[in-house]
Amino acid sequence: MQFKVPQNVQREDKIVGPLTLRQLIICGIGGGIAYVIYVSLGKEYLWITWLPPVAIVSLITLLFAFVRPLDMNFSNFLSVYLQFILLPQKRYWVQSSAEIITSMYTTAKQQTKVEKTAEAKADQIIDKAKKLEELTKILNTHGKNS
Repeated sequence: MQFKVPQNVQREDKIVGPLTLRQLIICGIGGGIAYVIYVSLGKEYLWITWLPPVAIVSLITLLFAFVRPLDMNFSNFLSVYLQFILLPQKRYWVQSSAEIITSMYTTAKQQTKVEKTAEAKADQIIDKAKKLEELTKILNTHGKNS
């Protein structure tokens, strides 16, 4: 028995002509906002007043609906680009620094857990250093008494 295996399962389904559901929703919302601006400004003012805001809203709507830079949605591309601009490009590592660096996405509970484990490790190192110091003192005094 042979079965048809779907090929492009990641591709969005076309709802109306070449438009997907996502594109239809974005165009509907953006077109609605542009229409409300036109209706509110078009009756009282000349076209010079209402045309720029309607054009700006329409262009932003078209960007979000149809432009796909680097094969990503424009909203995803915009968020990645903003992260690239705002977050530091270089990271520096300082050996044995006392700062605990955590991700900005960690919750407060995870951050306290990381801090507690770091404090526990630091306490273990201090305890080992004290024990080594005591052992050194014992060995040094034992050789002098004999």
